[in-house]
Formats: sequence, structure tokens, C-alpha cells
Amino acid sequence: MKLNRKGFTLMEMLIVIAIVAVLISVAVPVLSSQLERSREAVDLANVRSAYAKVSTEALLGNTGVPVTVNLKQKQAGWQLANPVNIGGIVHSKSNGNTDNWKGDAEPGGSCEVSYDKTHGVVLTWSGTAAPDNPSYPFDTKHTEFFGEVLYKIDYWASADRRKNPNFEFDSRCPDSSYIRQIEAVLKSMDNSLLQQKDCTWAFLGDGRELKEAKRYLFWTSLDTNKVGAGKQIPVLIQTSDGNYYVSETTTGERTKKGGTHDGETYIAVSDHLNYNQYKAVLKAGKKYFTLEEAYKAYVDALADHKYDAVRAPQTPAP
Repeated sequence: MKLNRKGFTLMEMLIVIAIVAVLISVAVPVLSSQLERSREAVDLANVRSAYAKVSTEALLGNTGVPVTVNLKQKQAGWQLANPVNIGGIVHSKSNGNTDNWKGDAEPGGSCEVSYDKTHGVVLTWSGTAAPDNPSYPFDTKHTEFFGEVLYKIDYWASADRRKNPNFEFDSRCPDSSYIRQIEAVLKSMDNSLLQQKDCTWAFLGDGRELKEAKRYLFWTSLDTNKVGAGKQIPVLIQTSDGNYYVSETTTGERTKKGGTHDGETYIAVSDHLNYNQYKAVLKAGKKYFTLEEAYKAYVDALADHKYDAVRAPQTPAP
């Protein structure tokens, strides 16, 4: 029996390749467009969720906690809809900036959802227009709080420091000479994280030589004296090696010893901690590599409803 071994001719192969190329050229833009629309749909859903969160907080009297949504879209502007409606804020491509809509969405950008007492919820997009206010209430160039602040006070040149396995300098400690020295050094920084109104901070850890990895800066935007002792609060932590964490501590009551405020109590940013407990606090949190990233994560953490009670004392009475 004669076998038929005839295959495709070169011309037939070229025709098939040409047809496949045409199909791909048609399918890829359609698929890309659909993917972009899906990404935009996710972005809009996330921003609407943030809108609802900020609106709810505002109704509860807390108007100072913005929520930032990182965008997934790959194209500037909006392909999905025009106009875009987010919680009743309607915006068309031709509108430009309004009281409630600042800037424009762009690839790799974000949307900060905040509350303004005059205009209500404001959406500030990274993009063509810069926001009216900076994203951070402090100057982000100030990040070195160990070498430029802590290590410049008298304590760091003392013999006591070299023998101390667990020093604690809490900003709420009344009439502390070391706190006054730290605050004096901070004045040269001008609007650093540690100079924010009502914030509480503490330098903690091992003062002995070659123990740099066991030193920490704890910071919270809350006035711990108003929060009270035994309360869980979110904290932003900087380690002496320059890494950042956002975690949680429990406030602790302290008693001032010596000086004109001897016997006076104050509320520290955390209970007394040993090295293993410091490690546990870091492990329970999340690590970040920049102050900006950590601060955004801290703001998100503070907005959690489990902190409603500790945020309440910070809200001014109407």
C-alpha cells in the first residue's frame, strides 16, 4: 500500500502564519483593553471602599485619618467610564481640579481619600496636578533619629549608658533632663516626625557597646496620657539599622523618680520590655524600608475600628 507523506507546502505555512498574526493583532489590543478595564474596576472598588471608610470615620467625629489606595491601572486617566462617580463625587475628564477631586489617576499612582470640614470627602490622585497639601504632615527628609538625635545627648557619653542593657526615654516623662536634650536637638530638624502635635515617642533598648541592633524608636500620633494605661495602640517603629515596622504595643503607667515631679505618674508608649519582647513586637508587625511607607501603613492601622476608643480622646470637642 502506498503511503501519502505529503505535508504543508511553504505557501500554506505562510498563509497560516499570516492568519495567526492577524488574529493576534486583533486579539491583543482587545485583551489589553479588557485587562485595563478590570484593573480600573478594582481601583474604583478600592477607592469607593476607602470613601466609605473615611465617611464613616467622619460621622464618628474622626476627620484626621486619610486612607491611601495604591492604583493597579497601567494607563493614565480612565478608560472604563466617563464621568466617574465615587460616592456621589462625579468627575469628567474635562473638569480638571474641583473641591473634591484633585489631580488625575496615573500608572503606579495612588488616591488619598481624606476629609475636609468645608467640602467633605476629597480624592487626591497622584498625576497631573499636585495635591494642595503635602501627603505627610512632617518633613520626610528627617529620618535619622539615632545618630542625629539620640547619640548627641549627654547620656550617650556617660558611663551609665555603657552599662545599661535597657534604657528608656519616653517623651511623656515629666521634667526629664534627657527628654529636654532630645527636644533641643530636634529643633534643628524643623517639623520632623517626632515634632508632631500630640505625638508620643520613646527611645528604648540596649545602651551597651556593640548593641546597636537592639535599639528602637517607638512613635505614635496619640497622646498616651489621654489614652491611659493598659491600652493597645498602633506604633511606628524605627530600628537603629534604619528599618521600619508598624506594630502594636500596650501603654504602661510609669512613676517619675526624682526632681520636681518626683512621684508623678505618666503613660508611656509601651510596658517595660525585654529584648525578647522587643523581638516579639517587631515580629507581630510588618517591615517597611522607608519612613513614607511605614507612615502610610501606620495611618491605615490607626483607622482600624479596634482603635476607636483610643482615637476618641484625641478628637477635639466640637
